[in-house]
Amino acid sequence: MTDLGFPLDGSTLVVGPSGAGKTRLTARALETWIDREGAAGVVLLEFGPEYERDGTVLGRRLERYTDVPADVWVGTVDAYAPRSESESEAELRELARKNAAAVADRLAAAPANPIAVFVNDVTIGYQHAPDELEQLLDYCATAEAAVLNAFESDELGTDDPVSARERDVVRRLRAWADRTVALDDQ
Repeated sequence: MTDLGFPLDGSTLVVGPSGAGKTRLTARALETWIDREGAAGVVLLEFGPEYERDGTVLGRRLERYTDVPADVWVGTVDAYAPRSESESEAELRELARKNAAAVADRLAAAPANPIAVFVNDVTIGYQHAPDELEQLLDYCATAEAAVLNAFESDELGTDDPVSARERDVVRRLRAWADRTVALDDQ
């Protein structure tokens, strides 16, 4: 066990609403891993959008909470926040499709045989095509440790296709992960 409240082996899913501390906890897990094991073989998949709405920034990148060593392979996606940025259902679907394509590209470019994988805002890439989630889960399963965080809340909507797919993805992630850490609003 670590001071994180969960072990850094197997798979861990961190869930909660916006602002609950998911990214901060994932950053602490990354720091803990690197302090204990080093940065070699570490993969960071950075999918989190940073979008300002009504004076509040939705989402944060891990680099806001920690210095990521140069030895860590970082796959960053300049993701959209579909529910916040779209003005129609067609635009919502298109932004989700663009995110899915960008995430698939970054995952395809990731190094084979990672030792540890950290994924910030995992659901953003699977709000359009949740079936592609299996590729990410298969990739994470090859590592000694995987820590993924995901938005889980009704605060951004429930009736649109992106929210429905996101709920499905979170259910599948919960079933896959060895453990789930649920955070509340702070």
